[in-house]
Amino acid sequence: MDDTALLRYSRQIMLEQLDVDGQQRLLEGHALIIGAGGLGSPAALYLAAAGVGRLSIADDDVVELSNLQRQIAHGESDVGHAKAESAAAAARRLNTGCEVEVIASRLGGEGLKSAVAAADVVLDCTDRFSSRYAINRACVAAQTPLVSGAAIRFSGQLAVFDMRDANSPCYACVYGEDSEDDALRCAENGVIAPLVGVIGTFQALEALKLLAGIGHPHRGLATFDALSGEWRRFNVGRDPACPVCSASNPA
Repeated sequence: MDDTALLRYSRQIMLEQLDVDGQQRLLEGHALIIGAGGLGSPAALYLAAAGVGRLSIADDDVVELSNLQRQIAHGESDVGHAKAESAAAAARRLNTGCEVEVIASRLGGEGLKSAVAAADVVLDCTDRFSSRYAINRACVAAQTPLVSGAAIRFSGQLAVFDMRDANSPCYACVYGEDSEDDALRCAENGVIAPLVGVIGTFQALEALKLLAGIGHPHRGLATFDALSGEWRRFNVGRDPACPVCSASNPA
């Protein structure tokens, strides 16, 4: 790091858990953010601001007026433009030193597997169960840590799935693979604006810890009730009969 970088990230470097070495690991890190909406917006902005060296932002959707209530990486002038492009531009405005790759298409198949394998951490910021199942399978196969978030109405969820930890479940251990897409989407259910910021920011925090090698990854499943302001934690172990991550059912 040069003097400019040392000054830019000084408030993080002064944290003894992070220090110069941890900041250097962030600068060398690569995060894949799938979904540039309510969750992906704050996640991308905080990862860029904190000095993650490379971001890949994937989304095949375009910005709509109804997105602007909560998707803070986009503005009125972005309506009609690709969300991945808009979020990447916002990240670059925060930090020109951050290399941002735009994937303005839906990741799937070999493209998803390749993108996941190339990343050091994956943030699932999507709103479809079908996408989440596919992302989970790719992360299990590549042994890439997955930071999962969800927000609907006044309820948020956060989990970290890391197959490098023998006790960690995968997404399918917790949720199975048989839920319908519409059960998760804000368009059909609504969502309070700051809730996605709460969850997306926590996703960024967990990703930073994983990239820098500090602290302890979030364990189990946490749910957040925005109406009461309360978090609840659930200890969830790996399912030995999981169709994705069990030894007899490799992804």
